[in-house]
Amino acid sequence: MFKKILIANRGEIACRVASTARRMGVQTVAVYSDADARSKHVQLCNEAVHVGGSAPKDSYLQWQRIIDAAKSKGAQAIHPGYGFLSENEEFAQACADAGLVFIGPPASAILAMGLKAESKRLMEQAGVPLVPGYHGADQDPDLLKKEADRIGYPVLIKASAGGGGKGMRLVEKAEDFAAALESCKREAINSFGDDAVLVEKYVLRPRHIEIQVFGDTHGNYVYLFERDCSVQRRHQKVLEEAPAPGMTPELRKQMGEAAVAAARAVNYVGAGTVEFIVEQPGGYDKPEEMKFYFMEMNTRLQVEHPVTEAITGTDLVEWQLRVAAGEKLPKTQDELQINGHAIEARINAENPENNFLPVTGTLKTYRTPEWSVTFERGDARVDSGVREGDAISPFYDSMIAKLIVWGADREQALARLDGALAHMRIVGLTTNVQFLRQILATESFSQAKLDTALIPREADVLFGQDSLGMPMSVAAAIGHRTFNEIKDLQGKDPFSRRDGWRAYGGFSRQFQLMYRGEPLQADLRYEHDGTYYIVISKPDGTLHPEVLTEGPLIVEERDDGRMDVRYGDDRQVLQAWLDGEELNVFSQRGSSQITVVDSLFHSGEGGEGGRLTAPMPGKVVSFAVKAGDKVAKGQPLAVMEAMKMEHTISAPADGEVVELLFAPGDQVQDGDELLTLKSA
Repeated sequence: MFKKILIANRGEIACRVASTARRMGVQTVAVYSDADARSKHVQLCNEAVHVGGSAPKDSYLQWQRIIDAAKSKGAQAIHPGYGFLSENEEFAQACADAGLVFIGPPASAILAMGLKAESKRLMEQAGVPLVPGYHGADQDPDLLKKEADRIGYPVLIKASAGGGGKGMRLVEKAEDFAAALESCKREAINSFGDDAVLVEKYVLRPRHIEIQVFGDTHGNYVYLFERDCSVQRRHQKVLEEAPAPGMTPELRKQMGEAAVAAARAVNYVGAGTVEFIVEQPGGYDKPEEMKFYFMEMNTRLQVEHPVTEAITGTDLVEWQLRVAAGEKLPKTQDELQINGHAIEARINAENPENNFLPVTGTLKTYRTPEWSVTFERGDARVDSGVREGDAISPFYDSMIAKLIVWGADREQALARLDGALAHMRIVGLTTNVQFLRQILATESFSQAKLDTALIPREADVLFGQDSLGMPMSVAAAIGHRTFNEIKDLQGKDPFSRRDGWRAYGGFSRQFQLMYRGEPLQADLRYEHDGTYYIVISKPDGTLHPEVLTEGPLIVEERDDGRMDVRYGDDRQVLQAWLDGEELNVFSQRGSSQITVVDSLFHSGEGGEGGRLTAPMPGKVVSFAVKAGDKVAKGQPLAVMEAMKMEHTISAPADGEVVELLFAPGDQVQDGDELLTLKSA
């Protein structure tokens, strides 16, 4: 076994590798960028080396610096994690040339599987089922159109060198093919430097099911069963589970053996994932009719590997280290069994209500379920590369943590995941935690009616939902304020109390609130008998039609620091954190945010015209307008790049551009004004 390894990555995967290596008695060396100098993975490793600036191209992608760091620290091997350099054949070969073990497959295997068209030709030779399509080298547009006509519409045009959903177009009829091909090629050349495409049949009710494979240097191969990763947004995974619901033993064996055949075809070593698209021609309730086709092979460990570990009782990172050190696979195929069901939820800093736009900020509060474990098997496990007080920056992806639960069956795993999500406490930025709970509650997911279109299909019950409700959110905001005031007694006599008590008569206060974009006014009435009443109205003073005319408010402290809030007939046990003016409220029923407006702070605001601000830190890519241009509502004005994605800034209303305040290439911060608009 190695004495020391370098981890050429960051975040939760670097923390996971460091944790496993420590348990195995292997020392670790971290690499870090300017942005990661105090990150969790640096603290977990024995040593650390600075490799450059915050942007990945200036640090984590500088593979010569990483190799030099490994050699200077006496490491025998490099673990690439996933992302960055994990599927870079040049880096793998450079490690070998430098006398270092690359903890992953040989460079030749990475290269063979790196191009979609080439890998599919190899799979066809190995007898692995392929989606009917054209994967040839001849890229003549007329030929591609003829092939699409032969396959039959709808078809998918996909960039051969693509990934992450880029360079992909769905064509439903022949007359749309030429325009879609041109658009796809243009995006492919911009994203990957290669405009070669392939054309494939569009699979009906497609499920994304992948097989975890492992190979060693002694010619042994196993498959560790399957994971269903069908729940996706923007072609990126949201929830993953193992085993795949509805999988028959016969289909599992066929897919597992096909995945091993794929690995053998390229002399694969280490952990890999063979991804299949699975067609459900007979519908969701007829798994015996499912057909599977090879999509691609990810030549690395996957983000969702913990669900495989949970149902097989294995540590796949430990397997990686042992295989890379020349040992045989720890188990044979006959020794591997499925035990129970596991589900992983990716907790991201993003806004599901705004097309899942990534967000940045500081984790002012970050609490995981009290019963969860870290990087170990358990009923609830949290893999995370951040701590309370850390920042989610624009330089890397937006994942905060992975929450993995195990149950004796899928029903129990679903219940445990919902319960664990209900106990996540994240304040300081927007997350997808509540959205994940809403997915679990849909009929499609709970009844395992799975395909990659689940989120858009269930959009009506996933977006625009109000889990806690406006009345209780208002009660929580006022209850939180009064609860803290009541605790802050100035003396024991009644005349020094700060709870609104009066010797004679009552007393009332007004609160200006914002809830889900709607301004509200809440009157809190202190009665002489010590009770409180809330009256919620609109800004014009009319009673709000959706709530009680008035309702008693009772707030009591619990032994665990939570609040027991009762408003009218509704009663909830709440936790709340104030972040500026925004109160973050958490309950078993759901979470919400409500703004308690500080009128003094906002005095003097106003003015005519409009302004557009950066929704997150990032770089200005381009402006589509100039000063003096007339623009219409919704018209694209600028493009920003942040978190490895491009985001279009559009006009909120008709108007005229007054001034551009930045230039293409400039770095901007969250909230920076990019340009000013004069209202039409």
